[in-house]
Amino acid sequence: MKPMSALKTKLFADGADKSGMLEMYRNPMIKGFTTNPTLMRKAGITDYKAFALDILSVIKDRPISFEVFSDDFDEMHDQAQEIARWGKNVYVKIPVTNTKGQSACSLIKHLAHASVKQNVTALMTLEQVQDVTNALSQGPSSYVSVFAGRIADTGRDPMDIMKASMECLKPYPQLELIWASPRELFNVFQADQIGCHIITATNDILKKCELVGKDLQEYSLETVKMFYDDAVKAGFSLEIAEFA
Repeated sequence: MKPMSALKTKLFADGADKSGMLEMYRNPMIKGFTTNPTLMRKAGITDYKAFALDILSVIKDRPISFEVFSDDFDEMHDQAQEIARWGKNVYVKIPVTNTKGQSACSLIKHLAHASVKQNVTALMTLEQVQDVTNALSQGPSSYVSVFAGRIADTGRDPMDIMKASMECLKPYPQLELIWASPRELFNVFQADQIGCHIITATNDILKKCELVGKDLQEYSLETVKMFYDDAVKAGFSLEIAEFA
């Protein structure tokens, strides 16, 4: 098994908790950051711009993505232009469609021509990857985020679409594929296996990096001890019935 330091796939931390983001920022293995409105809501963020500018006052040297939150393409355009002004390391997250299922590719193409760095998000089909790649092809550095974890949640192996997506992006060196929404640390190694440029992960998954290569016999024993210790702490007891 490769050590984490030998992986070519870049690790991006996915979250909106300031303390957690700054903890990951101190880790040199973390090469970038992504956020989204759902994570911000869970973190209790109420002032979108204030939160973003606060984070950007510290994280200035690694890419960080902030998402538009309108469902109207004209408003998305204005939000994207505003967010892009917050910093040179900012990528604007654009959903692949609005809530009506209407493609955002026209907007994506327009923003690309305006030199807005984008992170197009929530893709789950190869057709979406092809359309988004075409829309971004004449623009600056941008990301294409395929939600491999959610694809896996449906019982499908995401490896095929991720491999095909890599082929789709090959002619455009300014575009990078993100393996989004991983469910376990092993996904990092899967992403690296196919040469995926980036994988995003929450702090909970990233903290498991210290387990890579751990001796399984030792890990087994630690697990047994955990079960025993928790039973003791819980004060469990059983009265053993006598059988004639």
